[in-house]
Amino acid sequence: MAMKVDAVIVGARCAGAATAMLLARAGARVLLIDKGKYGTDTLSTHALMRGAVLQLTRWGLLPAVVAAGTPPVHTTTFSYSRQDVSVHIEPKFGVEALYAPRRRVLDRILVDAAIESGVEVRYGVRVDGVTRGDDGRVRGITAMAGDTRLAIEADIVVGADGLHSAIAAAVGSPDLVRGRAAAGILYSYWEDVPVDGYYWRFVPNASLGAIPTNNGTCVFASVPSARFRDAVRRYAASAYRRLLHEVSPTWAARLGAARQLEPVRGFAGQVGYIKRGTGPGWALVGDAGYFKDPITAHGITDALRDAELLARAITKNTAAAFAEYETLRLDLSRRLLEVTDDIASYAWTDDELQQLHRAFSSEMSREVRALAALEHPGWSMEFDGRSEDRPLQAASSTR
Repeated sequence: MAMKVDAVIVGARCAGAATAMLLARAGARVLLIDKGKYGTDTLSTHALMRGAVLQLTRWGLLPAVVAAGTPPVHTTTFSYSRQDVSVHIEPKFGVEALYAPRRRVLDRILVDAAIESGVEVRYGVRVDGVTRGDDGRVRGITAMAGDTRLAIEADIVVGADGLHSAIAAAVGSPDLVRGRAAAGILYSYWEDVPVDGYYWRFVPNASLGAIPTNNGTCVFASVPSARFRDAVRRYAASAYRRLLHEVSPTWAARLGAARQLEPVRGFAGQVGYIKRGTGPGWALVGDAGYFKDPITAHGITDALRDAELLARAITKNTAAAFAEYETLRLDLSRRLLEVTDDIASYAWTDDELQQLHRAFSSEMSREVRALAALEHPGWSMEFDGRSEDRPLQAASSTR
């Protein structure tokens, strides 16, 4: 089966679905594919920072997040060995609260918005390669949908297929920045946990976090990856309880009175990276092109930010626009990755950790200012000089 589209996006999670939605709103014919199933959950810290809430508001999607019962977050507490520091979420840039939706909520909202915008979505499709023209430019993908082989031609192929991206591997995207540290995480979900906003607790060689989300609270314990592998060698559930007690006996006792909703799950850790984000006929977004340790809970915010920056570059479709995407993405990401790397190393004193958190906060503020300064793109589009073969109609509205 062969088909031709303006853009094929591989991966229908938050980065891919958001990119697809924005391109379709610009008038592009977009195919969004994923090897998984619609509406499923995935590993996530859930937490949206101010930049992500700003974008969901601008896209008209925040009301759906709220309507799904996602609790508003008005404070963030950093608990250190000698003191707790609580930060109130001040109303800025139209953002009055933060949110931490389950991924089965957020990803579904974004996919539904993409479909409403005109995106064709197919699940159960596994990519097995890219196709190239005689000039070496990527011209599409090959994939399997059950027993059916697909050959999809596209003016641009976007890899939004997460860690170990098939598209990143197929195009040979090199690392621009490589981290050094990684932490492992054990987490579960709990009912009736008294928590006011985001809560992060740090002690030497370990940390704990509590994130209020839909129908419960995600509580995680994090340790350096080397220690994680030793901790879970026998039984993850007992290791989880043991690590929670090590970080905070008070919190461990608090969970004793709560009801655990789901089994303990884990992530052994991954060293962070920033890959080259664009090339002839291809681009990367989300974890496919940029990943940092979950300890700073900024991954979804990264994904939505870069989805918008990439969609704007694709709609302009000039060398300058793609160069600007590369430059701005790297500029906004590098320091966030470096600070996250330092935090995930657990090689800090209490005072050093507080300095790292202040540095991270400063970078997030810079990121929000950059997002808030983006002008409405106008949504005119040309693809590779070939749009005359299939004229594109500009979207009549942004929703």
